[in-house]
Amino acid sequence: MHLDERDPHIVQHAQLIWRDRIVMIYNIKDTEFARAARMKTAAEAGGPTVGLYLIVGDVDAHAERARAAGAEIILGPDDKEYGGRGYSARDPEGNVWSFGSCDPWA
Repeated sequence: MHLDERDPHIVQHAQLIWRDRIVMIYNIKDTEFARAARMKTAAEAGGPTVGLYLIVGDVDAHAERARAAGAEIILGPDDKEYGGRGYSARDPEGNVWSFGSCDPWA
């Protein structure tokens, strides 16, 4: 993970790896790629533009770590009707993430 030197709550680039899967995330900044793709931050777009669900082992502990790192917990943690436990959070940049224990591959 690469954090912003000016604000350690902002992730410039990270790779989330689980088994044989990887999700790469990065901060939108003024680059040729961002301009060509007309990318906007969640704040510039007026709110989140995508939703992600990531599987975690201990939902409640994960939510507490997210809160301690500056995330706003907007739902849960609670038991879900589709199985497992989960919560949703808004990160300091305004992106919304959902985390839960429901694993469709298990």
